[in-house]
Amino acid sequence: MTEPIRLLLVDDQALVRGAMGALLELEDDLTVVAEAGDGAQAAERARADRPDVCLMDIQMPGVDGIAATRLVREVSPETRVLVVTTFARPGYLRQALDAGASGFIAKDTPATDLAHAVRRVHQGLRVVDPALAEASLFEGANPLSEREQQVLRLSADGRPISRIAAEVFLSAGTVRNHLSSAIGKTATENRAQAARMARDKGWI
Repeated sequence: MTEPIRLLLVDDQALVRGAMGALLELEDDLTVVAEAGDGAQAAERARADRPDVCLMDIQMPGVDGIAATRLVREVSPETRVLVVTTFARPGYLRQALDAGASGFIAKDTPATDLAHAVRRVHQGLRVVDPALAEASLFEGANPLSEREQQVLRLSADGRPISRIAAEVFLSAGTVRNHLSSAIGKTATENRAQAARMARDKGWI
């Protein structure tokens, strides 16, 4: 008998992990061997348990799903990552694939389709939600530089430019220049709108 596909479930919500695990365990060829509530734990579990497939959430406290995907692939290269998220945004898709993910689907995907996606990823194939792939194609790549993403992310809560400058080790003038550029690229009127749009598109 073929060994079941060993899964690592990563989500900061225990109820979501439990429900997903219960559904996947109904499949004869799938078994959950580990769970994690954040990205750092995901890397630890991947190193310890060497799962075949890691089902990864995106938005988690501390180390998010994008960074965690890189970590999991580094500590356990044989583990393939399937991103399963509520935030099905084109920008996140690109970031996840760049980080080494093999697939990207929404959490509202039917259980049978999710199981099928796990099997395809385990086979070395790439699985991407068709609607999201189309949106990503038409919206284009993230236009923001790494610095622009960084200062926009920090400015999203309205913190003063002087504080942002201190946190990123730049002058206040340079931070203003990055924010101004980001506002221009997002065709918005201020940094709050720019941050909101960038987050909605998955650019930050």
